Amino acid sequence: MTNIASMKAVALKEYLPIDREDSLIDVELDRPSPQGRDILIRVQAVSINPVDVKVRSPKDRKEEQYRVIGWDASGIVEAVGEGVTLFQPGDEVYYAGSITRPGSNVQFQLVDERIVGHKPKNLDWAEAAALPLTTITAWEAIYDRLGVSKNPEDNAGKSILIIGAAGGVGSIATQLANLAGLTVIGTASRKDSADWALKHGAHHIITHYDDFASQIEKLGLEAPEYIFCLNSTDKHWDNIVKALAPQGNVCSIVETKGPVDLTKLQDKSGTFAWEFMFTRPMFETKDMAAQHELLNTVAKLVEDGKVVTTLTERLSPFNAANMREAHRRVESGSMIGKLVVEGFDN
Repeated sequence: MTNIASMKAVALKEYLPIDREDSLIDVELDRPSPQGRDILIRVQAVSINPVDVKVRSPKDRKEEQYRVIGWDASGIVEAVGEGVTLFQPGDEVYYAGSITRPGSNVQFQLVDERIVGHKPKNLDWAEAAALPLTTITAWEAIYDRLGVSKNPEDNAGKSILIIGAAGGVGSIATQLANLAGLTVIGTASRKDSADWALKHGAHHIITHYDDFASQIEKLGLEAPEYIFCLNSTDKHWDNIVKALAPQGNVCSIVETKGPVDLTKLQDKSGTFAWEFMFTRPMFETKDMAAQHELLNTVAKLVEDGKVVTTLTERLSPFNAANMREAHRRVESGSMIGKLVVEGFDN
């Protein structure tokens, strides 16, 4: 029986290859208490993303205290701080959290209420945990960075190219772009990933191994007004510039290994923007609560059957061995949809 003042967690002190048993380990930590606008969440399920793998990946650094990672979860509000107005104990929630705070690979997590949403009522814990990080990323990229209108009538005849349409973010982006009335062109490298993207809202599939512009032209389509890059910005940059419509907008979530030549967008008066879903919580921006609002909006879309979860695999119970296996699968780069670890073995 776990002490009431402690909690189970999966954590690290060293950044090691995932085949090392000590890369992620089972530990017990002190249970935190909420203050201010924080809520304490009893975690039920956690989704694993490329950011988890990137943060955990080998590096020449050691932590003095156990570090808990993980940024995608669902759970139950256990307690609230004195400044909380959006939630109360017993509420079922889903959220991604902040990369600057301890993560969700733990039984009880403190999260600012402004970046938490009410869990879709028709989803179980794992199905809900698969959504937050990718949903926030796709929503912010499409509506905040690319400037797409939420009114489908405004987008008649317009298209978006989503590079990496079958991944976690791509699977949500295709759905949101479809709802916005855009013609969705997705890239995929295999038949199973192409089928997945088509199932989740892409209208056309091209390969990211060949020239985008010529493939789009062969489909009888105009150049896309919007391009959302979810795979190797460096590799695809010239292809992106060539494919973009004049006065079009480009957004990427993939950092570059070196500089890219933005002047190549000049002739087209093209716009480039980054999307990093942790920006709002990292800097506690004035519009930080926009993440709470968008998660609630998407929960309603899920309940109405307009957006579906992208969960494809589950592992249980929640422990270090299963979390290492989850990291191995995500690290392979061949995942379609999302992998979730659920169920603390109490």
